[in-house]
Amino acid sequence: MKNLKKIVGFCLINVLMLSCDGLRTAAFDQYSYQKATEIKVETASLLTKAIEPYAQHEEEVEALRTDLQKIIEYEKNKNYNDISLAMWQLLSDEEKNLLAGLLSRWEKEQQLSPVFLRESQAQVMEAINLIIKYEAAKDKTSKTQLKQLINSY
Repeated sequence: MKNLKKIVGFCLINVLMLSCDGLRTAAFDQYSYQKATEIKVETASLLTKAIEPYAQHEEEVEALRTDLQKIIEYEKNKNYNDISLAMWQLLSDEEKNLLAGLLSRWEKEQQLSPVFLRESQAQVMEAINLIIKYEAAKDKTSKTQLKQLINSY
């Protein structure tokens, strides 16, 4: 009888631990935070130039695209990191209206209007700010905000 109680107790603990796995969040990662802030600065600097011909900034655009792919590869290999990974993938998706989509549009049109750029840049920067906030805090509020943004696309 004592052994049965121990086995049942052990099974219950395992079930509880497994059920909580879906609620876990990756721990703070200095590298992720640092790369997110670097990408924000690079993005802000580059997007101010999108009113100029794309050809003049093609190398910078390619460097930023490469940085996005690097952070995605890094984030893929972290446990409990679905939200951050999904956000970086969204930012990198050329079919969406965030960073990679804006860069693709600049490439296609060769130059963007200041009015369009101002609105688009605000959306991109807001998205990057949300991921930075989430990487810094790893709290429920910032996680919810990221989920809402991801689900809106």
